[in-house]
Formats: sequence, C-alpha cells, structure tokens
Amino acid sequence: MSFEKSLEPVVASHGEIVKSPFNPPWWAKNRHVQTIFPRFLQLRASLTYSQERLVLPDGDFINLIWAGEVHTAKKLVVMFHGLEGSIKSHYTNDMAAHLIKQGYAVVLMHFRSCGGELNTQPRAYHSGETQDAWYFLNWLETKFPDIPKVAMGFSLGANMLLKLLSEHTDQTILRAAMVVSVPFYLEQCADAVNQGFSRVYQSYLLKSMVSNLLAKMRTIDYSNLLHVTPKQIRKFKSFKEFDQHVTAPLHGYTGADDYYKQCSSAYSLQNIVTPTLILHALDDPFMKTTIVPPEQALSPSIRIELSDKGGHVGFLKGTPWRPKIWMHARASAFLEQWFSTCSQIEGRR
Repeated sequence: MSFEKSLEPVVASHGEIVKSPFNPPWWAKNRHVQTIFPRFLQLRASLTYSQERLVLPDGDFINLIWAGEVHTAKKLVVMFHGLEGSIKSHYTNDMAAHLIKQGYAVVLMHFRSCGGELNTQPRAYHSGETQDAWYFLNWLETKFPDIPKVAMGFSLGANMLLKLLSEHTDQTILRAAMVVSVPFYLEQCADAVNQGFSRVYQSYLLKSMVSNLLAKMRTIDYSNLLHVTPKQIRKFKSFKEFDQHVTAPLHGYTGADDYYKQCSSAYSLQNIVTPTLILHALDDPFMKTTIVPPEQALSPSIRIELSDKGGHVGFLKGTPWRPKIWMHARASAFLEQWFSTCSQIEGRR
C-alpha cells in the first residue's frame, strides 16, 4: 500500500484513538533524534512573510505573521506555536512553507512576548490562556468573513487551541482543527520533562522564559505581583518552579497545581464540537506514555492518531541527507478534506 493511499481511511471519522500510519526510518527511531534533528540539524525551508501588530483590548499587543496571499488562496490556515516558539520554530516555519506550496495562506499568532518583541503588560501567555487567541480569531473573521479557516496548534499552542474550542462550542470561525504533540495533562508534562535527558529540553526553554521575564522586570514593576526576586528567578531549575512562582500568580491561579488542573485540555475534550485531528507519539520526551486520554474522554468530533515513535513535534522521515517531515503530508490530507467540505457547502447555497 502506498503512503498516499494509507492516508485515505484515516480522515473519515472522529471520536476514537487509532494507530497512526507513521513509522520512523531506521536512523530516526530514537525519540531524541526525532525531537532534536528537525530543530537543530535540518535546514529550514525558505519562507517569505510579513508582520502585523494587533492591539489587544488591554492596550498590549501581539504580532501576527502572514505568509502566502490570503485573497488569492481563498483558504486560510491559522497557526499557534509552542512554548517560547515563533514563526522561526522549525515546525511553524516548515509547515507554513509546505502549505503555501499547496495553495494555502497562513497566519500565525505570536503569543505575548514571543517572536523577539516583549509585550508591555506584566502578564504573558500560558497553556490555557485563550482570551488573546479568541480576540484574534474574531478580529480575523471580521477582516476575512468569506474565507474558510482551519486552525493548527503545536505543543503548548495545541493545548491552548483545544481549550479554546472546548470553551466556545458554538464557534463558527474555524471549520476544523489539527493539533500536534498535545500536553494533555500539564502536571504529567512538568514531571516528565524534569527527568533524565528530558531535563535538557527543560533547561533550554526555561532559560528563555527566565531571560524574557528578567528583561521585562527591568521596565515593569512586579513588586506587588510576584514574591520572588530576580536572583531567586535565576535559580529556577524546573517548569514547576516557574509556574508556581510566576505563571500562577500573574494569571490568577493559586499555584502551579491549580494552574495545571484548570488549564489541562484533557479535562474538557468532551465539550469540543469542532472536527479535530490530534497527532501524538507515545515516545514524546516531554510527556509520559500515560498522557493520552482514554477514548471515553473524547467528544465524537475528536480523532487521535497515535504512533509509537515520533518524538515531540518530530515525525521525521526520509534519509539523514534528505529528511522529510511526515506531518506535512498528513496536514495536506486533513486540510484537503475540510476545505473540500467547505466548498461543497458553499456550492449548495
């Protein structure tokens, strides 16, 4: 059976967990190879884009990245990146470049302080912060009401998107959603990434989080908001420390555990009505194998495609000298399905 044909049966239904057709090549069976190679060793695809600033209701801002020509494409993919990510992240850059070649336009929403420009308010972003994204989506719908839209989320952005869809069950802006490497249970992720080699990823991301916070503390008074000093912040060794002393108090949670419980997407998947495809690898080094919710926790609109291998936002195929990302082809099949459905609906009107 060819790879293209193997995609046909897996786009037909939702509300279940099925085995993914993804299989890694011999040289990329290790989960850390799957995770690290696309980020640090694979050349980025060429991507031309423009930036637009969107002012938020509280006076702060987020930066939007536009790639492709939305008026010509008539099909728009909305993207949400992961923790400390941006359009320069391998998964967003290369996915956007791939989709543009397929005839789509792409808009990526940078979370506050991401993309190289610090925001102006003390608050930032987190795994369950959906207000900015919801404001952005409504702004987008007003700007392009006649263009069908599908959303993609990666890692933290995937959790946020699922939570947003569970909160707005009557939304009609997004026709469908695809999410990759979801941290369904945030507490499990905080524990998993604090063990073994995975602490390397934690250290890398935590360094960026701390650096951005310290830079903001030089211009914004946090004395009544946080009960830790810059010296103490520099000594943070884990995501949970950061979430306990920074994320939680800045965003209205009593502590890290309260934040994890309220913002873990797994607890609200049953509410999602929007057709949603979830790609997940059991060997994801950011998570435990137990992180995948049971089928009974999924709404009829959700389909999880589960692979044994794939790492974190990896899904690497090909050869070491000509690598490919499998989820690009999977995204094309998924988008073709839903944009085709949109066209059929419009044709009947």
